[in-house]
Amino acid sequence: MTSYLLRRLLLVIPTLWAIITLNFFIVQIAPGGPVDQAIAAIEMGQQSGYSGSHGGDPTARVQALHGGQIGDSQYRGARGLDPEVVAEITKRYGFDKPLHVRYFTMLWNYVRFDFGDSLFRGASVMELIKESLPVSITLGLWSTLIIYLVSIPLGIRKAVHSGSGFDVWSSTLIIVGYAIPAFLFAILLIVLFAGGSYLDWFPLRGLVSSHFDTLPWYKKITDYLWHITLPVLATVIGGFATLTMLTKNAFLDEIHKQYVITARAKGLDENQILYRHVFRNAMLLVIAGFPATFISMFFTGSLLIEVMFSLNGLGLLGYDATLQRDYPVMFGTLYIFTLIGLLLNIISDMTYTLVDPRIDFEGRQ
Repeated sequence: MTSYLLRRLLLVIPTLWAIITLNFFIVQIAPGGPVDQAIAAIEMGQQSGYSGSHGGDPTARVQALHGGQIGDSQYRGARGLDPEVVAEITKRYGFDKPLHVRYFTMLWNYVRFDFGDSLFRGASVMELIKESLPVSITLGLWSTLIIYLVSIPLGIRKAVHSGSGFDVWSSTLIIVGYAIPAFLFAILLIVLFAGGSYLDWFPLRGLVSSHFDTLPWYKKITDYLWHITLPVLATVIGGFATLTMLTKNAFLDEIHKQYVITARAKGLDENQILYRHVFRNAMLLVIAGFPATFISMFFTGSLLIEVMFSLNGLGLLGYDATLQRDYPVMFGTLYIFTLIGLLLNIISDMTYTLVDPRIDFEGRQ
């Protein structure tokens, strides 16, 4: 197992390199980069008669517009600007260097987890990730935990009572929940419970209250749970169906196998058969889906929820960076996303051996 784990960890390195490299070169040829946006901001300032403490200096204007930073050099519409201004913008964003120099510099920095500074936010990428990570971890962990705690027992009961009334109406409920988009359910929760048209039980913004630091420890816990309740409910609404049906079908498949029939013929208790023999085999498929479930909740599934509940998580950070062509933040979040996903897949493989010790990854060629 040790050598297998070492091989998987070493495989993370070329995988990260391939993903970062591919995205780096794709982004370089994409139009509308940060320099394009900076130059466009200068032109808009000129057309609107922008004035202030920066006087008539267009470079200072775009610095003011973008938090003291400016950026990109390949903007085709910059014909009306002073070439020196365009050159200064290009230099400030680092686009005056050859492509291969920027590429190898980025690789060396990423090895040291140095993602540089955001082009537009006036902070380092690592600081932005550290600020956003707790929100995404909160949504991802709570959502995944609730989905697994509900779906696995529900799927087992549906398998044991397959075809019964309970199986039919529970399937109807989870399919309806799956059909409701998360953002629509979030709107419903806001209207009903967050000061919309009815009740005002839960807050609408943030992960904690503004006076969180002054609260005693037990009130910090309740304040945190108070804020996270609606976002988590909105995130998990569509997550029950897939895992519940996967669990049900996995258990149904195992229940009808010969070893279960033999165990029953020997007079073993039904619960003993179900949880000692069937559970170990059926849960392998469920465990295999854990990384995908967690990553979905952690990154993609919570994006709209973060927007609607004003939660500054990694999903929202990466989305905003993509719109702004904030390359350091884009690549930094992509690097973290990929690394977490790869490590979760390794953890998933390790969990296989805990569920079924007969699985030996060491013997795989």
